[in-house]
Amino acid sequence: MRETVRRAARATAHLGVAAAMACGMWLFITVLLIAAVGTMTVVCAWLLPETVLLIRRITRAKRGLTAAWTGVRIPEVYQPLTGTMRDRVRTAVRDPGTRTDLRWMLAYWFYGALLVLALPLWPLGLVVDGVWCGLLRREAVVLPLIVRLADLEAGWSTALLKPSPQARLTARVEELAATRADAIVAHGAELRRIERDLHDGAQAQLVALSLRIGLAKRVYDRDPEAARALLDEAQEHAEEALTELRHLVRGIHPPILTDRGLVGAVRALAAGSGLEVSLDDGGLAQGVRAPASVEAAAYFLVAESLTNVAKYSGVPRAEVRLVRARRGLRVRIRDEGRGGAHESGGSGLLGMRRRVAALDGTMQVSSPAGGPTVIEAELPCVW
Repeated sequence: MRETVRRAARATAHLGVAAAMACGMWLFITVLLIAAVGTMTVVCAWLLPETVLLIRRITRAKRGLTAAWTGVRIPEVYQPLTGTMRDRVRTAVRDPGTRTDLRWMLAYWFYGALLVLALPLWPLGLVVDGVWCGLLRREAVVLPLIVRLADLEAGWSTALLKPSPQARLTARVEELAATRADAIVAHGAELRRIERDLHDGAQAQLVALSLRIGLAKRVYDRDPEAARALLDEAQEHAEEALTELRHLVRGIHPPILTDRGLVGAVRALAAGSGLEVSLDDGGLAQGVRAPASVEAAAYFLVAESLTNVAKYSGVPRAEVRLVRARRGLRVRIRDEGRGGAHESGGSGLLGMRRRVAALDGTMQVSSPAGGPTVIEAELPCVW
């Protein structure tokens, strides 16, 4: 009985806040009408975008209230109100999210006062359920109706506040456009890096090699010993050029991924990182491998993360976890260091995010001051 009363009290509080918002909504209708009339007079057209922003704040608060009751987050999809006054008014009118919010406001004007039905249930429930539960040891029948009313209110709000398919499609197109732009930027930066490495590394070594061989050919007849020394130097330059080319190839697609797979490659990274790395491979060593692009992205994500741990965290240990999810590959790197990692801090986080986004993946970074730092990424793929 005590738990039933507690749940009913929580449901009543939820309905009370909902009713308060409904009362505010009845008053807000006046503001909405003033904004609509002002927009038609053109002189007060600036009222419309500001009113839409106010509606977004109200619906954001309602989404939070509903999510707190149901435990399920309601996504929020809006087009930004930026640009000139004409652009802002056009966006405010054409945004599918505006129509969704107005539909919810109209419906909420009627169902937001479910508290009126819940309050009379309290005295009846305390008497009936007190006898029913206290004397007959049966389950309560009246007070749970208050919880059902709260569930009904939250269910209606969830259904009405969900972004429309058109809004989701618009947001998805904008997200893909931004991802494509980031991928192009990352691709251009990678090409410039490869060109720079070839020019400053392997190409310079090959030029030096050609010069040494040419000099050796000239002095071979009159000074074989000097020619032999030049050939020895040429061999050293050839070996250095090969080293540079191997390093460049590893930066494009590490051969170890092809030879040993992602788990073996990550183990090699851990062994060469100078850290105590705890690796949970999630059984990836057996079964179907992820696509090469996904493995490469995961490899570079782990490599950059371990480099950051060694440079900035101040701790000698890190944890790496690989998980074969139903829709892709999940990668998690954690350390108990000093934290405070930011994408603008030059730690390579922005490049990691772009690499993940290029595969339509997601990445979250949690790094409060004092630690721990946790980097999680999900790379979609078909197993």
